[in-house]
Amino acid sequence: YAGSYSTHAVPTMRLVRGRQALHAALQQRQCSRSIAARPAPTLAQRHLAAVAGVVTFGHASSPAATPSKHRAMGTQRRENQEDTKGVTARKSEDFAAWYTQVITRAEMIEYYDISGCYILRPWSFFIWEQISAWLDARIKELGVRNAYFPCFVSQESLETERDHIQGFAPEVAWVTRSGDSELTKPIAIRPTSETIMYPAFAKWIRSHRDLPLKLNQWSNIVRWEFKQPTPFLRTREFLWQEGHTAHASEHEAREMVLAVLDIYAQVYEELLAVPVVKGIKSEEEKFAGGRETMTLEAFVPVNGRGVQAATSHFLGSNFAEMFNIRYEDDKGQKQLVQQTSWGLTTRSIGIMIMVHGDDKGLVLPPRVAPIQVVVIPIPAGKVDPGPTESCCDALAADLAAAGIRVEVDKRSNYRPGWKYNWWEMKGVPLRLEVGPKDLAAGSCRLVRRVDGAKQDLPQAGLTEAVVRELDRVHELMLEKATHERDQGIARVTEWSEVAKQLGQRKLILAPWCETSESEEEIKKATKEVPGESSGEAGSTSALSGAMKSLCIPLDQPPMEPGTECFFTGAPAKRWCLFGR
Repeated sequence: YAGSYSTHAVPTMRLVRGRQALHAALQQRQCSRSIAARPAPTLAQRHLAAVAGVVTFGHASSPAATPSKHRAMGTQRRENQEDTKGVTARKSEDFAAWYTQVITRAEMIEYYDISGCYILRPWSFFIWEQISAWLDARIKELGVRNAYFPCFVSQESLETERDHIQGFAPEVAWVTRSGDSELTKPIAIRPTSETIMYPAFAKWIRSHRDLPLKLNQWSNIVRWEFKQPTPFLRTREFLWQEGHTAHASEHEAREMVLAVLDIYAQVYEELLAVPVVKGIKSEEEKFAGGRETMTLEAFVPVNGRGVQAATSHFLGSNFAEMFNIRYEDDKGQKQLVQQTSWGLTTRSIGIMIMVHGDDKGLVLPPRVAPIQVVVIPIPAGKVDPGPTESCCDALAADLAAAGIRVEVDKRSNYRPGWKYNWWEMKGVPLRLEVGPKDLAAGSCRLVRRVDGAKQDLPQAGLTEAVVRELDRVHELMLEKATHERDQGIARVTEWSEVAKQLGQRKLILAPWCETSESEEEIKKATKEVPGESSGEAGSTSALSGAMKSLCIPLDQPPMEPGTECFFTGAPAKRWCLFGR
């Protein structure tokens, strides 16, 4: 079981948190000073105020309504004190505010003083570690080896493949100074590593016996996005793995592209419980400098948007020709290698949050959750909590021995109801409750985060039951997300149907002629298309922005002979998935 859910067991521990004490101390200190004498806030204080909403500077914050579920969380709060522990924004009403609250209050990220850069806190970085460990093992099964290349690239190397650099030029960050001195030539910080790695490939590859060369590196990437940064989704620095391979034949390279795409799909479906659509990018949307881009596309039901989840590129000999990567075949003839590149990033965490999260906060898939089971002792009046807590420790020890990541929350300064809300916001898949009556009956209550289902279980054989429940939670999450994804794709054959479906927050699957000209016209025609609300009270407002091609799905529905393109009326080639 440890091989399925955990590479190591996390020991049971007692939680000690001082956040409330810190907040109270900061408030008392602020109140003891006059406003006129108050010094300028430090950067750390500004972040505390912006993220937590507890400490204010210059003027008092306005009172915020506290939902009843948070009033019952077991801590006393002044009437004008904003709730900063739970999620107050509704996902369906204010998606942006909801997402920000979830990732900050569930302790996934912390904001940084450079726009577009964020701190990954342990709760989110653990998820990335689980993804990385699983993925690293699978790509090594394909014969890929890990290496590391510098993060800097010379201007000459970066501009060797002009089509490639044109695709990244607006996002490239340049180092131009060293201390007080101007550099003779600017140095770029890698937006991707083709131009860093391929000069080395040209040195290492001489003969057909040197092929295939399959390398991967785990690294950070800097792309100076000018669009609105969003943690995990669109950031100026992010973590990823990028694989680069060189092959003797096009067939072998294309097989590699598809094999990696399958592994990426397994990351989403087997670890993150997120369904994806495998497909091919259009000529307009493919990787700059590549021959063909294979992609995974995810769907976010609440706002109807498609999200690129991962890509695997067939580069052909484009880069080999530019960097002179040649080998001598078995007949003594010089040949260009056929190459691939592929990558998966921390965007995967953001997709998981958006697909599964609800108004209570995170809903984490069991296979990547930092804590899979939280055990909460239920005190009863003045009854000694010792026996109940000892029972919880024993149950947790049995679960940890089976490779389940478990924690016992014995904090005495919080009531059980507050703890329920806290761990639900953190997305822990299962909760076990043990009170004096449960102790006497030899039972405990199990609660699932995904749907709130409750069941009383005997303590004997609990580990086996929890293992089954964790598997069931993953199944339920994938089933729900798949149903929502399928319901969110509208098949249309006429252009007149597009605006209505887009307004209902759906993706469009339509027969298409696949011309670059038509794709540009589709973007222009949908940029100003007004959305239509779904008619549901409190629903998220309809989408705006241009519709573009997401992918040409590999799994193609049947197409009748003579089918026309939904936009131009010309003969359609394949079904294409479009979206905003």
